[in-house]
Amino acid sequence: MTIKKIKPGYLFSTSYTNYIFVLLFLLYMFDYIDRTIVSSMFTFMEKDWGLTHTQCGLLVSSVYWAIVILTFPISILVDRWSRRKTISVMAIVWSLATGLCAFTGTFTQLLLARMLIGVGEAGYAPGGTAMIAGLYPQEKRSQMIGLWNASIPLGMALGMALGGLIASTLGWKHAFGLVAIPGFIVALLFYFIKDYKTVGLNLPKTERHEERTTRSAIINEFLQKPSFIYTSFGLAAVVFVTTALMTWLPRYLQEAGGLDAKQAGFRGSIVLFLAIIGGPLGGFLTDRWRKHSIRARLLFPTLTTSISAVLLFVAVNFASGLSQYIILLIFGISVTAFSSAAIAVTQDVIHAGLRAVSYSIAVVVQNLLGASMAPLVVGVLYDKFGIQQALLILPFSLALGALLFFLGSRHYESDFNKVPKIALEAEE
Repeated sequence: MTIKKIKPGYLFSTSYTNYIFVLLFLLYMFDYIDRTIVSSMFTFMEKDWGLTHTQCGLLVSSVYWAIVILTFPISILVDRWSRRKTISVMAIVWSLATGLCAFTGTFTQLLLARMLIGVGEAGYAPGGTAMIAGLYPQEKRSQMIGLWNASIPLGMALGMALGGLIASTLGWKHAFGLVAIPGFIVALLFYFIKDYKTVGLNLPKTERHEERTTRSAIINEFLQKPSFIYTSFGLAAVVFVTTALMTWLPRYLQEAGGLDAKQAGFRGSIVLFLAIIGGPLGGFLTDRWRKHSIRARLLFPTLTTSISAVLLFVAVNFASGLSQYIILLIFGISVTAFSSAAIAVTQDVIHAGLRAVSYSIAVVVQNLLGASMAPLVVGVLYDKFGIQQALLILPFSLALGALLFFLGSRHYESDFNKVPKIALEAEE
């Protein structure tokens, strides 16, 4: 592909940069289709294999456990070896693992195959985030991360809708095989794109060392950034909620609204699909606000997460029927509006040579405390108390996330000013 004239702040022409972005977007979309498709097929699995709600929750949690274990070491490869090669290999692995689910014959086999999906997906979010942070100018970072993260609700919605549709027509195992193919093709295309060169780890000088490249210095790069720490735990609190709803919203709509599996999967997918507005809109508004207040990167998540907590509390406790669904639709937009700004913080306040590692730490925290726990915790509460009572914990998790974002906003500016400004170089 011909590289055209390069604008200030870009490494490649805008057309080539956007081509890379489209591939990153598609990979993230298929990432979440492969994660989510199982959720709308629980009814069929329970009927065929006699699974409990707890076992169904484990099929989702297992993906995130693998991510928690492997995201940090894989992210080191991303930062120190090659973003494009690592991402391509990871996408091939998770696509093949998704296809493997179609050939399982027992719950244990399916659980292991789902864990293998997590092995493939472990470093993708950190790697993709690091690439976007380097490909676009700083002033567009929230906006582009927001657009990229719009692939998450799109993938979740498609996975939820496709799972119920394919399972009710062809059988639930066929769903795994059909969604694995396009992700595999995009993964092969991604191997041949260009990227920016690996950034050296020349951290700020100290009295003892001319250049700090020791392990303790790298650890301190993260521990001495309170805004990064608060943001990571804030992400976990919100991701707990979004993952719980990704897993259990179709079942809740079945029981609360008397819908069949196909209808519930479709309506739940619409709620999640509307979140495609939240990420890009949140990124755009944050970048606009940041021109007037540098703390906007964490004040905006504080505001939108607080609003989401109120909306979900009202929907679960006081609304029903059409009014409840309308509130859930608005909630679908607001609950992901925080993501682009919060993720951008992990890139803003950490050295450029550690961007993938930076977001991998946030991913470990959010998956360990949020994504991996939510399906299982809600599944256990569901078995004991019912689905509506199980969902009552979610608004309080959002309120906690809003508080953590606000505390982080008080340190963001000082943390941002500590980061050395490094010019990136394109691969030849």
